[in-house]
Amino acid sequence: MRLALLVLLALAQPALAQHGHRHGQNHGHATPYAGHETRAVKALSPEQIADLRAGRGMGLALAAELNGYPGPMHVLEHAADLALSDDQAARTRAIEAAMRAEAVALGERLVAEETALDRLFATRAVTPQSLAGALRAIGATTAALREAHLRAHLAVASLLTPEQIAAYDRLRGYAAPARP
Repeated sequence: MRLALLVLLALAQPALAQHGHRHGQNHGHATPYAGHETRAVKALSPEQIADLRAGRGMGLALAAELNGYPGPMHVLEHAADLALSDDQAARTRAIEAAMRAEAVALGERLVAEETALDRLFATRAVTPQSLAGALRAIGATTAALREAHLRAHLAVASLLTPEQIAAYDRLRGYAAPARP
């Protein structure tokens, strides 16, 4: 249950930041959620829904990305600068395609689960049991989605040399990460 609540908070964070919400600020009498009541899925912005349906990362793999495990899409964007071999490029494309297919399916499922949760509240049909079940489903899907993205970073890192990873970090503007 805690995982599901943390997941919901993490999904809501970009929406709060997007609207400039800061603790203690009050813009007139409107709340930072004013206007959200008209969303198709109250807990997800249209941008978040589009990102989930397109299989985009949405920051789900930052633990890997910022610790020297490059993402497949960005490795392919920098293929020439990283001097990828034909084999590395082909394998990275395969990893990215597999990850995207899995992420799109999971993203669609997450949108459906968030929609179902929204409907439980909108129709006043929510009970403690239905709430717990909906949150367990959302938490499991979010974990699977994050795993798909992180697994792709792990797989790509295994294809690259340490020099290519260091070059990737420089190209992406990252300071050299401290490695244990």
